[in-house]
Amino acid sequence: MTTTQTTTSAATAEAAPLIPREVLFGNPTRSSGKLSPDGKWLSWLAPKDGVMNVWLAPADDLDAAKTMTDATDRPIRQYFWSGDSKNLLYVQDKGGDENFLLYGVDIASGEERTLTPFENTRAQVVGTSNAYPNKMLVGVNNRDPRLHDVHMLDLDTGALELVMQNEGFAGYLADDLLKLRMALKPNAAGGMDFYKINDGEIEGEAFASTALEDSLTTQPAGFTNDGKTMYWIDSRGRNTAALIAEDVATGEKTIIAESDKADVGGAMSDPMTGEVEATSITYLKTEWTATDPDVKASLDWLDTRLDGDFGVSSRTKADDKWVVWNDPVTTPGKVYLYDRKAQTLTDFYMTRPDLEGAPLQAMHTLEITSRDGLTLPSYLTLPPGSDSDGDGVPDAAVPMVLLVHGGPWARDGYGYNSYHQWLANRGYAVMSVNFRGSTGFGKDFISAGDLEWGKKMHDDLIDAVNYAVEKGVTSDDKVAIMGGSYGGYATLAGLTFTPDEFACGVDIVGPSNLETLLATIPPYWEPMIAQFHERMGNPNTPEGLAMLKERSPLYSADKIVKPLLIGQGANDPRVNQDESDQIVEAMKAKGIPVTYVLYPDEGHGFAKPANNIAFNAVTENFLATCLGGRAEPIGDTVKNSTAEIVEGADFVQGLEEALAE
Repeated sequence: MTTTQTTTSAATAEAAPLIPREVLFGNPTRSSGKLSPDGKWLSWLAPKDGVMNVWLAPADDLDAAKTMTDATDRPIRQYFWSGDSKNLLYVQDKGGDENFLLYGVDIASGEERTLTPFENTRAQVVGTSNAYPNKMLVGVNNRDPRLHDVHMLDLDTGALELVMQNEGFAGYLADDLLKLRMALKPNAAGGMDFYKINDGEIEGEAFASTALEDSLTTQPAGFTNDGKTMYWIDSRGRNTAALIAEDVATGEKTIIAESDKADVGGAMSDPMTGEVEATSITYLKTEWTATDPDVKASLDWLDTRLDGDFGVSSRTKADDKWVVWNDPVTTPGKVYLYDRKAQTLTDFYMTRPDLEGAPLQAMHTLEITSRDGLTLPSYLTLPPGSDSDGDGVPDAAVPMVLLVHGGPWARDGYGYNSYHQWLANRGYAVMSVNFRGSTGFGKDFISAGDLEWGKKMHDDLIDAVNYAVEKGVTSDDKVAIMGGSYGGYATLAGLTFTPDEFACGVDIVGPSNLETLLATIPPYWEPMIAQFHERMGNPNTPEGLAMLKERSPLYSADKIVKPLLIGQGANDPRVNQDESDQIVEAMKAKGIPVTYVLYPDEGHGFAKPANNIAFNAVTENFLATCLGGRAEPIGDTVKNSTAEIVEGADFVQGLEEALAE
């Protein structure tokens, strides 16, 4: 590499315009577009007075749109249609407590009702139906917070009728007639037992079971609408999870889709019959395979007209119209209305039109080999102008942020990622690693993470950093670690167990003490506690408790020598505020600097855009202080949020000044 190349590359990166945080993390213009089942209406989420609400318009007249909900504080993030196209349904909690209640809006009258009118209750949808489109099965845990009793909900009257009282089951499976057909119960091995339900009675013996190794990769996936075929996502007797169809009468099983590299991840089913028509496999990128010739023809037609990834997010019952999303990664995502008969694509909306012309960067796929030979599917985004030949390696090493996903039983994927684009725009390489324990790559990959919190799971992250250093992506003294939930834990583990590996860390709602984390899980997670104990460590045994303490960053807080930023929601039911309070107090007791931002109206992550933007404003100025990247000034973002700077305002450039203004 010549000196001229390096200088030019750096100058180009600095010349790229800063993408405003508001554009990346503010409310989208529209999102979650859906067709009503009868095809007469289009709905979507969009801001009303700055808060995301549900909007509705005739399918042939978007200009006649009107808001159907009136959320004024927390954004509505999930909604769906009733099967009869008469009601819009959504779930909402209070202050991030995750006690999601179910609400309905009658589209004819505009009347809004609370359909599960209980306090301190979390509602779950158990079943919906084509046969009875005005009814649904709903689970509510108002009797016992650990268990969801199943009720029949009549959407016309709002009446709730008890169908089955839950006596220790983790979940139920219903058919299209809204009859409960199966009950799922955790077993002592950390797996699941499956019980048939006949005429409302649960059989005394399980007809099938999983052990721990299959617990995250095997589950029933529903019935065809005639009830004759049951689908499974199933890894029993194999590594990756296949989609399997079981004949209910004979028990004969047929493999519908499989891959030796990744689990079956998604499916498209006929809206009227429930028969699977296409399946997706996501290893590095998502690939769809259609088994139905008409669906295949439609997907092929879309593939010739759309750049980048696309998918179908909504279908009419007649299956004549689809809502199709398209993610080109380096240009803003768009959503279309696809008329299958007319073979037309009509613009529905662009999610973030202000990103048009912004210097969005390509995402590179990687396969990194861990020290013990595992392949770690990973993703890398580079700063604008840093990679003149587009080979995925910058012309000169740049600072890097290792962005660790939560879960840990989740995964990173390919596509537009606001955090990748934001951090790359600020001058950082951004790497996301599917470390062992991540889901989607077969049960062996998940099991390799059992009892490895803070050990081999962390080694995988270190191996990825070493890979980036060896390839010339970054230098070993210019790497930050950042993440939420498990990613927050990984940040704390990085700064305590490997204190010289990272230049700084950003922990968002991460647990610091695995013992107290397990002691304070939400009550409705209690049926799954055996699996947590088997995969993390059992606090009820001397060996397990000792291991949990050893793997808890709290007990190694005195080893932290690099800057740390912590963000926490006060109402977080999964990772209680005490998880952050504990480690902040331990660091203060040792005189170790830490910056701590607390949100009194948030839970497990920051749902309100003003709060998210404020924390990201603090984060990018924290990273600039630590790694020297670019940063938009904090300005009034913190003042316009509910953020409380509990500790360490003086450790982030511009924060004290922003608070004083």
